[in-house]
Amino acid sequence: SSSECWIPWQKQTLFFCQSQVNHHSSNNETYQERLARLEGDKESLILQVSVLTDQVEAQGEKIRDLEICLEGHQLKLNATEEMLQQELLSRTSLETQKLDLMAEVSDLKIKLVGMEKEQSEYEEKQNKAEGLLQELRHLKIKVEELENERNQYEWKLKATKAEIAQLQEQLALKDAEIERLQSQLSRTSSYTEVAERDQEVQRLKIGMETLLAANEEKTRTVLIFDTKCDYIIVLNPGETENMDGTVVSDDLSPLSSGTDSGPQSPWSPENRKSPKGIKKIWGKIRRTQSGNFPADDLGLAEFRRGGLRATAGPRLSRSKDAKGHKSDHNAPFAQWSTERVCNWLEDFGLGQYVIFARQWVTSGHTLLTATPQDMEKEMGIKHPLHRKKLVLAIKAINAKQDEKSAQLDHIWVTRWLDDIGLPQYKDQFHESRVDGRMLQYLTVNDLLFLKVTSQLHHLSIKCAIHVLHVNSFNPHCLRRRPVEENNVSPSDVVQWSNHRVMEWLRSVDLAEYAPNLRGSGVHGGLIILEPRFNGDTLAMLLNIPPQKTLLRRHLTTNFNVLIGPEAQQEKREIMESAAYTPLTTTAKVRPKKLGFSHFGNLRKKKFDESTDYICPMDTNPVATNGTSKNYGGHKGVSPFSDRELDQVGQTD
Repeated sequence: SSSECWIPWQKQTLFFCQSQVNHHSSNNETYQERLARLEGDKESLILQVSVLTDQVEAQGEKIRDLEICLEGHQLKLNATEEMLQQELLSRTSLETQKLDLMAEVSDLKIKLVGMEKEQSEYEEKQNKAEGLLQELRHLKIKVEELENERNQYEWKLKATKAEIAQLQEQLALKDAEIERLQSQLSRTSSYTEVAERDQEVQRLKIGMETLLAANEEKTRTVLIFDTKCDYIIVLNPGETENMDGTVVSDDLSPLSSGTDSGPQSPWSPENRKSPKGIKKIWGKIRRTQSGNFPADDLGLAEFRRGGLRATAGPRLSRSKDAKGHKSDHNAPFAQWSTERVCNWLEDFGLGQYVIFARQWVTSGHTLLTATPQDMEKEMGIKHPLHRKKLVLAIKAINAKQDEKSAQLDHIWVTRWLDDIGLPQYKDQFHESRVDGRMLQYLTVNDLLFLKVTSQLHHLSIKCAIHVLHVNSFNPHCLRRRPVEENNVSPSDVVQWSNHRVMEWLRSVDLAEYAPNLRGSGVHGGLIILEPRFNGDTLAMLLNIPPQKTLLRRHLTTNFNVLIGPEAQQEKREIMESAAYTPLTTTAKVRPKKLGFSHFGNLRKKKFDESTDYICPMDTNPVATNGTSKNYGGHKGVSPFSDRELDQVGQTD
C-alpha cells in the first residue's frame, strides 16, 4: 500500500521539479543551482526507494505466510469434503434401511390386524363359553334346589307312610274289637248297643277316608314334582300288601306298561266291598321308569339313577312317529303337522317362537294363510325383520319358487359382511336372522333398522348385492386371495373382497395404509360399480394426508389402471356433471318423510310390499346415459342410475 502511495507522490514531485525548473529558467536562474537541487532531490528519492524496497520485502514475507495458511485450510477443506461424502453415503444406506423397516412395519401391521381379528373371535367364543358356564351353574343350582325339594317330599311321604301304618294297626285293632263286639252282640242281641257300635265304626271309616284323601293329594304333588326330576312316583292298584308286609303284584300299572288305559282309583267303591278292603285297596308306593319294563326289575321303594328317564317315553314315541313322517316327506307344506312345522322353524333360525307356534299352528296351512298381523299376535313375532323373513319364505312356498338365494343362511351372511368390509354390522344382521333371500328384498328402512346409517355403507351393500345377483347368488363368487393374475380385468376386480383389495394395496407399495380399509366397506363391486368412487375417495378412506400429493398421484394412477378405461371414462363424466357430489364418510342416510297421504298406511300395520329395495332385482345394464356398459367383459354389471342414487343419497 505504501508503494502504491509512493508512485503518485514521486510523479507529483517530478512535475513540481519541472515546474520549478521552468520557473527558474524563466527567472534566469543558473543551471548549476538547478543541478545541485536536482542532485539533492535524487538522493532523497534514492533514500525513499530503499525504504519502499524494504517495505515490499516485508509485505512479500507476509504474503508467503498467508499462502502457507491458505494451503493448510485447503487441505482441511478437502478432508471435510471427504467426510461429507462419507456421511452422504451412510445417510443413503440409512434411508434404504428405513424403507426396509417401513415395509417390515407394514407387514407387521397387517399381521397385527389379522391377530386382532383372531383375538376378537377368540374373545367372542370365550364370552359365549362363559355365558354357557354361567347358565350351567344356574341349572346346577336349580337341580340342587329341586333335589332338596324332592328330599323334603320324600321325607313327608315317609312320614305319611308311617302315619298310614299306624292307622292300619289301629284299624286292625278296631276290626278285632268289632269282631269281639259282634260276637257279644250275637249273645246279648241288644239293639241300642249295636247302633252305638255301628256309629263308632262309621266315624272310624270317615276318618280313614279323610286320611286317604289327604295322602292322595300328597302323592299327586310328589308325582308332579318327580316328573320334573326325571322319575315318577305312582300308586299301583295291582299290588296289595299282606298282613306280614310282603307285596303281591297282580299286574303292571298303566303307566309302567305304557298303555293308554285309564287308571283306576285305589279307593273306588268296588275295592271296598270285601271286609278287608282297606288293606287291599292301598297299593304300595314305588318309583318307576317309563318304558315297557317289568315291575320286578325295579326296586319297590328304591330310586335308581342312570336308568331310562321318565321323560324318555314321549321322545321314544316321537322317534317311532318319525318313521311314519318319512312317507310324508314329499307332502305339501299345507299338510305338514305341527311338530314338523316347529322343526322347520327351528332349522329356519326362528326357534324362539316354537312355543307359541305349538299352541297356534295346527298344520302348515295355518302359516300359509296367516297374515303378518296374525304372526305378531299369535306367535309373538314382534321383530319386523323376523316377520319379513317368515313372510318371504311362505311367499316362496306359495309361489313354488326355488330361489338360489334361499340356500344362503344367516350364518353365511355374517361371513359375507366380513368379505365386503363391514364386520361391524354382524351382530345386528345375526340378531335379525338376515339370510340370502332377505338380501334381495332389503330396503333402505331395513338397513336403517339394522343401524346402517352411512351413505357409503349403503352403497357398499347395494353393490355387493348386485354382484350376488349377477353371479346367481353363488356363495363362492367373491375372491378373497390373490391368484396368478397377469392381466386383471374389471370383470375380475368386481368380484374382489375387502381383503383382496388390501392385498392389491400391498402390491402397489401402499401396505402401511391397507389396514385402514377394514370396516370401510370397500370391495371390488364398490370400486367398479359406483361411479362416484374414485382415487380421491380411496385416498380419503386410507387416511392419506392431502399434502402428500406424490403418494396420492401414485394411488390415482394405479387405481385408473385397475378399473380400466371404460369405468375411468364413466367416473370422469360423473365428476364433470353439474350435480356431482363427492362421497364422504360423514354423509348419513335418513328415512323418507311421509306426506299426509301416507298416514292411513301407518294405521293399517300392513306388510310393506313396496319395491323400493336397496338393490332392485332387475339386472338389466342401464347406464346413467342410457347406454350399456360391460366394464371389460363383465356383462350385466352396470353403474346405478341417478334416480337410484337419489333414493340412497338422502343425506343429513
